[in-house]
Amino acid sequence: MTETRILKPSDTAIREAAAALARGELVAFPTETVYGLGGDATDDRAVARIFEAKARPSFNPLISHLPDPESAFEHGVFDARARSVAKAFWPGPMTLVVPRRSDCRISLLASAGLDTVALRVPEHPLASALLAAAGLPIAAPSANRSGRVSPTTAEHVLDGLEGRVSIILDGGPCAVGLESTVLDLSGEVPAILRPGAVTPEMLEPLIGPVGFAGNGAKIAAPGMLESHYAPALPVRLDATAPEAGELFLGFGDIAGPEGSESLSACGDLTEAASCLFALLRRLDRPGATGIAVAPIPETGLGIAINDRLRRAAAPRA
Repeated sequence: MTETRILKPSDTAIREAAAALARGELVAFPTETVYGLGGDATDDRAVARIFEAKARPSFNPLISHLPDPESAFEHGVFDARARSVAKAFWPGPMTLVVPRRSDCRISLLASAGLDTVALRVPEHPLASALLAAAGLPIAAPSANRSGRVSPTTAEHVLDGLEGRVSIILDGGPCAVGLESTVLDLSGEVPAILRPGAVTPEMLEPLIGPVGFAGNGAKIAAPGMLESHYAPALPVRLDATAPEAGELFLGFGDIAGPEGSESLSACGDLTEAASCLFALLRRLDRPGATGIAVAPIPETGLGIAINDRLRRAAAPRA
């Protein structure tokens, strides 16, 4: 175990965090989606520390973060489709899975031994500053124990990873609140491996029809394990009211009894996405038997929200 320090944004804090990454230590930092648990993606030992800190299965690949598209192009083979998506959505909540370049420096452990690499250029200014200062691709899955609810504040990170990370850069709450869309462009047919804020409707004008990876697909990106994003309490979906002992997470006009929480009282999917993980954490408390969740429309950002909820509700390993 190590001492964990929370640092407010400053030039000094960014330099300290970059130096820690260069030493092979782990640093948690905010992106526009969730907080990431960062380590030097070119250092096998640093990547192994990420898996150890998260108690994460080694076959579940990690996304490597870069400060700009040009840096990302150094590690993957980007065809015309990939470059067009990168131009439209980087920086932003978009991860691209592309073939590894022959001279790619990213650890094979970070790619789980696959011949592809998952790359992202985040938009958050603190993440961008840290990545630029580090001068390295930074592997950074969500900064929580594997399978648990993703963190959207520095306090969430500390709650799950205190003593396992050297520095937490506190950039306040994350704006999007759901992990990035993961788009696999390593084959002929584009496929979304993990839905997020960038939807098929936004992608198809650029690259044509986009499919979804189904259950049983190879685990080529984070978030593809069937049970994932799970609170300690069992989760029941499409509920209109809680059963005895359950706590309730509502949406729209399905509000629940006193003491319930709501993803969005007005039915706004963007608001729902931004607070999903925070509210699951708030309801995940002793004394309850489970968390019941109201139905979420399977449209737009609701596809990504329902993906996270289905994984949270899946049978535990």
